[in-house]
Amino acid sequence: MKKFSKALLATAMSVNLFACSSDVQNENTYKIGICNYVDDASLNQIVANIESQLNEVAKEENINFEIDIENCNADSTVLNQIITDFITDEVDCMVAVATPVAMAMQSATEDNHIPVVFSAVSDPVGSQIVESLDNPGSNLTGTSDYLDTTNIFNLIFEANPDATKIGLLYDAGQDSSTNAIKSAKEYLNKKNIEYVEKTGTTTDEVKLAVDALIQENVDAIFTPTDNTIMTAELSIYETLIDAKIPHYTGADSFALNGAFLGYGVDYANLGKETANMIIEIILDGKDPSNMPVQTFDNGTATINIDTCQAIGFDYQTIEASFSKLCTSVKQITTAESFDDIED
Repeated sequence: MKKFSKALLATAMSVNLFACSSDVQNENTYKIGICNYVDDASLNQIVANIESQLNEVAKEENINFEIDIENCNADSTVLNQIITDFITDEVDCMVAVATPVAMAMQSATEDNHIPVVFSAVSDPVGSQIVESLDNPGSNLTGTSDYLDTTNIFNLIFEANPDATKIGLLYDAGQDSSTNAIKSAKEYLNKKNIEYVEKTGTTTDEVKLAVDALIQENVDAIFTPTDNTIMTAELSIYETLIDAKIPHYTGADSFALNGAFLGYGVDYANLGKETANMIIEIILDGKDPSNMPVQTFDNGTATINIDTCQAIGFDYQTIEASFSKLCTSVKQITTAESFDDIED
C-alpha cells in the first residue's frame, strides 16, 4: 500500500507540476490573428515585418506570440470567416492589413471589443475607422500609409514640365484611392492640365485600362496606393515601357514590380511600428481608443532603374532633379518580391 501511495503521490505531483507549467506558459502566451487583404509585395512586406518584430520582442521579454497569418485574397466571404475564426480562437489582438480588412474587423468587434491594430490604411478618418488620428475613440488604432499626392505630381512635372495629359489609373472600389484621386484632380485642375481616368477591378480590366490610356496619348500615369493595380503591375509594366510612359505610384512595391517610380512610406518600417503598437496593447495594457494613429514621412522616391533607362530617362539626371523634392531617392531593379532582391 505504501508503494502504491507513493506512486499516486508522484503521479499527483507530476500532474500538478504540469498544470503549473501549463499555466505559466498560458500566462506568457498571446494569440495574434493577422489578416492580409491581398498578396502583393507591399502588404506582404508589412506582414513579414510585423511577424519578425513580434518574434524579436518575444525573445527579449521571455514570452510567446502565437501568430496566425491569413490572407483573404480580396474575398469578403473568406475575410469574414477568417475574422470569425479569430474570435472563436479568442485571439488577444487582431491585425488588419489594408482598409477593407480594418473595416470588416471594426464591424466584427463592436460588441466583443477585441483590440484591433491596422496597417496600410490610407485614410482612417475618411473610411470612418477612427474618429480622429489623435484619438481613435474605439478599439481600433494602427499605422497609416497616407499618400501626399501633391508631392508625387511635383515629381511628374519636374521630370516632364511639358506634360499636358495625365492618366489616372485605379480601382474605383478601393478606399485607399478615393482621396488620392480626388486630390490628383484638384491639383491638375488648378494647373489646367487635362487628365483621363481609367479604372479596373481585375488584372484583365487593368490591362485594358492601360491600353486605353496609351491610346489617349497620356504623358504619364498616376496610381495611388491601390492594391488592385499593385497586383496587376507585373502584367502591365512592360506595356507601359514599350509605350515610353512613366508610371508614378504610391508605394515602392510598384517600382519593384516594374513601375517607373514608387513614392511613399517605408513599408518595412510600417510593419515594425505596427508590431510595436500591438506590443504596447498586449504587454503595457494601453487602450487603442487613445493611442494616436501613426503616420510617416512620405518623402522617399524609389526609382526602377531598369524601367528608367527603358523609357528614355537618364537616372543620374532624374536622381539629381528629384533629390530637391524628396527626403531620399532610392533605386531598385525589377523583381516579384522584396525577398528576391534581398537574398
